[in-house]
Amino acid sequence: MPNPLGLALRSRRVGQDALLWAQAPFAAPETFTLTSPAFAHGDPIPVRHRGHLFAANISPALVWTEPPSTARELVLIVQDPDVPLGRPAVHALAVGIDPSAGGLPENALVHPSPLPGIRQGRGALGRRGWAGPLPLRSHGPHSYVFQLFALDRSLDLPATFSLDHVVTAMIGHTVARARLDGTYEIR
Repeated sequence: MPNPLGLALRSRRVGQDALLWAQAPFAAPETFTLTSPAFAHGDPIPVRHRGHLFAANISPALVWTEPPSTARELVLIVQDPDVPLGRPAVHALAVGIDPSAGGLPENALVHPSPLPGIRQGRGALGRRGWAGPLPLRSHGPHSYVFQLFALDRSLDLPATFSLDHVVTAMIGHTVARARLDGTYEIR
């Protein structure tokens, strides 16, 4: 059954220009790639990765090619630019990722992370860890943009950091980036 609120807000979206990816300080070269064995770029994200209210909320496995040798840390930010809010919703915010790891296994973005060194900031609704797709019913397809930034230094952040803390710390230190887009829709 269609959701009247979703239908009414269907044309209201923050937009791709509001993603961290689109901000000038983070426009580094795309010299490595990000993929997932769970879905191809631009394809729907499987239901098992859907938000915690209706599914298992398991973060998808991610794989990346070798980032530049100057990379000391990777930062993963997953944003939904299709929300009818003032800024994209943050579905994952992870720092301290080892560039040489080559990827993250499925559910590595649970909080606390089972992988050493990875720390998670507050994202959607103040939660830490993966918050899978959960768009408003009948709002149309939403994009989930996995943005992986290679930094030339490790970030020094407070224990309960947010996206704003990460953004400030990343300025002037992004040496490369990679992106993977998935979609999700609840009709």
